[in-house]
Amino acid sequence: MSTWNFFTSKELKPAGWLKRQLEIQAEGLCGNLDKVWRDVRDSAWIGGNADGWERVPYWLDGFIPMAYLLENEDMIARAKKYMDAIMASQCEDGWICPCDVEKRPKYDTWTVLLIAKVLVVYYDCSGDERVPDVIYRTMKNFYDLLSAGTIKLFDWGKYRWFEGFIALSFLWERHGEDWIKKLARILKDQGMDYHTAEHLWKTPLNKWTFDTHIVNLAMMLKYEAVSHELLGEEYTDDVRNLLGILEQYNSMPAGTIAGDECLAGLSPIHGAELCSVVELMYAYELLYAHTGDREWAERLEFLAFNALPAANSDDMWTHQYDQMSNQIACIRFPGKTLFRTNGSEAHLFGLEPEFGCCTANFGQGWPKFILSAFLHKDGVVESTLPVPCKLTTPDHTITVETEYPFRNRMVYTLEAKKAFTFRIRIPSFAKNLTVDGKPAEGDQSFALSAGETRVITLAFETEVEWMARPYDLYAVKKGSLLFALPIPYETNMREYERNGVERKFPYCDYEYIPKGEWSFGYTAVEKETAFKGVSEIPFSSKEPPVTLQATVTPIAWGFEDGYDTVCAKVPESRTPVGEARTVTLYPYGCAKLRMTELPMVK
Repeated sequence: MSTWNFFTSKELKPAGWLKRQLEIQAEGLCGNLDKVWRDVRDSAWIGGNADGWERVPYWLDGFIPMAYLLENEDMIARAKKYMDAIMASQCEDGWICPCDVEKRPKYDTWTVLLIAKVLVVYYDCSGDERVPDVIYRTMKNFYDLLSAGTIKLFDWGKYRWFEGFIALSFLWERHGEDWIKKLARILKDQGMDYHTAEHLWKTPLNKWTFDTHIVNLAMMLKYEAVSHELLGEEYTDDVRNLLGILEQYNSMPAGTIAGDECLAGLSPIHGAELCSVVELMYAYELLYAHTGDREWAERLEFLAFNALPAANSDDMWTHQYDQMSNQIACIRFPGKTLFRTNGSEAHLFGLEPEFGCCTANFGQGWPKFILSAFLHKDGVVESTLPVPCKLTTPDHTITVETEYPFRNRMVYTLEAKKAFTFRIRIPSFAKNLTVDGKPAEGDQSFALSAGETRVITLAFETEVEWMARPYDLYAVKKGSLLFALPIPYETNMREYERNGVERKFPYCDYEYIPKGEWSFGYTAVEKETAFKGVSEIPFSSKEPPVTLQATVTPIAWGFEDGYDTVCAKVPESRTPVGEARTVTLYPYGCAKLRMTELPMVK
């Protein structure tokens, strides 16, 4: 199976609204965690006394590519400060995590796998020639300790064993030494076989387990794609079986798997953890690169354009731990939490609304998405994600001018310094495709000769689709955008300190208090979208770039038993209690309070 290759952050740069989205992230929480959050600012990874486990590696996994994609010298210097400290503290035997020798057997080595992956990211971005040796010594030490029985995989490391294959593949390409494949086999043999847990995914419980942990499962989907070659195993496309079971019993319309924090079923008032969104995106990026199956690219962009922005405030200084499809308020639950395994504040927008993993980890979403926009192999360059960006290599320059997914028109300008084939992936939902004004069908390929310059204008239409959801509810999508009924709200800012962690504007907590109606059923949705233009905030909750008109009818929906800020899982009645009216639907990622899954009312 021939694998598509990624371009580096030196070659591929965001443009247009996509660059602005990344700038917002850089100006917000992800770009400032090392200044405001003690688990990064004072981490044991750089000699401090705060967290010495996953949080700094998680943060660097997004912060590093963001810094280099934006060519932000201040952020690049700050990334270098952390990476210099981490590499300088590597032990003589190769151990790299901030853990005393005698404590290694009880140290969950999930972070060994994670920091090794981050080192690969740093090398791809910086070209720092110290890094390959650090990766080699880290993984060789890991092999020595595991093979000798000094340590073993357990807990998170056991359930995330496949994450180590990012670094192992990096090393195999450069060294091809036997111990690399032996370590690959040890990781799989000591790692979790998720097939043994499939039965647990069908009946979610109010119980925390590694087997049903949503982030473990999101990561797991790429296990075979990243591991089969080093293991010498045939690729079986096992992901389809695993994902099929997960989605049959735990799906959400925004493309996420429901899990607040463990699998949560099909209810529109349970949630999806933000870590799972960005890890699902990363899994789909690698699945597409390894298989070339268009489904993974379409799933990737659907997550990026819907679930990812939905879980962040407009300025990206705050985020939710859990997002809900039908989310009529983000107010602390009184007494008993609604979520299966998360607390009563997990849906608030804040610095650290549940656990700090999402605080550290969500930043990888946009940078890695951008780096998946173009892929290449065997003399072919593919536009995988039709988003605004520019690719510059010694062989070619390609720019993409577009406001996709808000408008379905792309202008490609190609300059070939060397002959190559250019390919454009066309979404399966594209209708009435035209290339340079002429009707066309399917993926497009163009052969360019050395010295040739070409402009390609591509456009297509999309249709409104009704997504049938459980409990006889429906959601509306058009192309790669999911739409929802927005609920007006006001915010209640909360500044305080808890467990030594300060919440202070702009990285404080917010409750979103509804100030509008939400109890409706769909009657009809117009087929045409209204494009309003992309503002300085692409997924603005106040100025959405595109909208849909819908006809709805008031119904007696009611509240979930025991709550007055959560709609019932299903409407109490689907009988109209008022006159039909026209409302404006927003893209799901723009509607922070929203009703996404509604009944059809005749």
